[in-house]
Amino acid sequence: PPRILTLEEPVLHMDHCIAFAVHGNPAPTLHWLHNGQVLRETEIIRMEFYQQGEVSEGCLLFNKPTHYNNGNYTIVATNQLGSANQTIKGHFLEKPFPVVSGLFSFRMQYAPKFLYVDSQAFSFQVSIAVGLAAFACVLLVVLFIMINKYGRRSKFGMKG
Repeated sequence: PPRILTLEEPVLHMDHCIAFAVHGNPAPTLHWLHNGQVLRETEIIRMEFYQQGEVSEGCLLFNKPTHYNNGNYTIVATNQLGSANQTIKGHFLEKPFPVVSGLFSFRMQYAPKFLYVDSQAFSFQVSIAVGLAAFACVLLVVLFIMINKYGRRSKFGMKG
């Protein structure tokens, strides 16, 4: 049956690599799980390995991984005689702005002061902005009416 010889934490070479070595005869088929879900290979995540006798050595490669790629990675090796698996934690980046509480809360740990939102202050600011906009509209309408009413008289009573 297959036996996992080594499984190493991610290391940055050209890409990030989770190195592994698996022994088995007949040669086992290999697949990966990410947090218990089957990992599909993409342009960002792919597996490369080579067979040397009864040992398969290779890497699970990550091209510029983000915090979404953090989690537990499990290699599963299976052949006709059985299966083996082993899990390792992969941590690539921290979350950029972890949310502290609430679904619509903008309060973030380590966030600058200007990003904090107080709902009462926000509603007051909105009402001030709406009031100023309404005042400006009324002022423009009055100015337009005055220009149309008194602006038509020619100076000095001349008729043109």
